Amino acid sequence: MAGAELTAPEALLAWLEHLAHERRLSPRTLEAYGHIGRLYVAFLERHRGEALTLKALGTVTAAEVRAHLADRRSGDHPLAARSLSQTLSAIRGFHAFLDRRLDTPAPQLALVRGPRIKPSLPRPVTEDQARGLLAEPDADPDAEPWEAARDRAVLTLLYGCGLRISEGLSLTQADAPLGETLRVLGKGSKTRIVPVLPAVRAAVDAYLALQPFPLQPSDALFRARRGGPLSPRHVQASVQRLRGRLGLPERTTPHALRHSFATHLLGAGADLRSIQELLGHASLSTTQKYTGVDAERLLNAYAAAHPRA
Repeated sequence: MAGAELTAPEALLAWLEHLAHERRLSPRTLEAYGHIGRLYVAFLERHRGEALTLKALGTVTAAEVRAHLADRRSGDHPLAARSLSQTLSAIRGFHAFLDRRLDTPAPQLALVRGPRIKPSLPRPVTEDQARGLLAEPDADPDAEPWEAARDRAVLTLLYGCGLRISEGLSLTQADAPLGETLRVLGKGSKTRIVPVLPAVRAAVDAYLALQPFPLQPSDALFRARRGGPLSPRHVQASVQRLRGRLGLPERTTPHALRHSFATHLLGAGADLRSIQELLGHASLSTTQKYTGVDAERLLNAYAAAHPRA
């Protein structure tokens, strides 16, 4: 089909296929971009009262994009400023693809500004809170011993290696037993090597010694109660339950353990470039957020201890 004959939904599908096969984005990111794109195209078609073609996407006005963002900011599920900014970023990415690959620029898009977002610092937990969280699964009266060992192993991986949930749960039986380093497939299918602490190896070994399911090398290492792969939702719910028992703040999430890994390393004297490599950040500016956390911690300690504070 010639480019000029494409419908807007077909152009959207072409963009998503590009993201999946050439950019190799994760399924979750693709799902989010697809949702944003479908809502955007549907809004434009309602706004104009007709089905859109690829050519019509090149005539989108700044006013129409602003109207769509205003629509996403209202209703039953209004978007916060950060989510609205991500929506506009996805729309820009879609139109950039149409410009580069399908020769359909939308010049008016350059006139649209995103919402102002106050930079937020990562929300780590303290070292004592992290230690308490890692130990608490063993005290869960409702968990089988192998399930408690599994939850402790997963949380120890997130904190001890600085992994995202998806990275920890992507480990397979072929990765076990863990060695002194671990090859991690992160965002954008980028691979990094992270050191494995003895405590992390011990936690994973303890789980493997107790888990009851026969596993093939390609099977997910961490299993749910009925034998299927463990889901991110389970890890999130487990941490929510554990933090409630420990009286920890709501910011205590699985991802907060990754933040804590970086913040505690920085506080112990690690350099930013090394932390960037361990976390798999594409840009050093992303890692530099942790200097703000450490500075905030120092200022709080100063305020608490200094006689004239």
